[in-house]
Amino acid sequence: MKIKVGEKIPTIDFFHIDNSGAVKKVKSTELLAKQKAILIGVPGAFTKVCSAKHLPGYVNNFEEAKKKGITKILCISVNDPNVMKAWGENQNVGDKIFMAADPYCEFTKAIGADIDRTERGLGIRSARYTMLVEDNVIKTIKAEEDTANCEISAAENFIKEI
Repeated sequence: MKIKVGEKIPTIDFFHIDNSGAVKKVKSTELLAKQKAILIGVPGAFTKVCSAKHLPGYVNNFEEAKKKGITKILCISVNDPNVMKAWGENQNVGDKIFMAADPYCEFTKAIGADIDRTERGLGIRSARYTMLVEDNVIKTIKAEEDTANCEISAAENFIKEI
């Protein structure tokens, strides 16, 4: 990843589905202003490791994260907002996780987390990572060398270290 600890999050539009079912756009920096947030970057909604470990780990450890002062958790994927909403419902994220769609890969490319998974039929996706961000400034980054792994970015390990 090209973005480093101490740098500010780029100002990029995320998309999400609000409670009325409308597609909404929100700037990354507005969403993370005055927040102590965990950002989890995943290669794709409904994919194996993302659905079996990465996202559910943060759902299951939400209270532990809150005890560490976390005010917001975002799950970011290069998917459209409808897919992110459906995946969030499938994973029972409720109000615990903000499902942020990065459909044009703009945020992912801006932080240098883009990877080419064309040979697997996925196109350009995100590396697997977890970040701690305080008021738009990156405090910690844990990126997996292989997207099939979810160890250093997993909730159980990441939350212990913050």
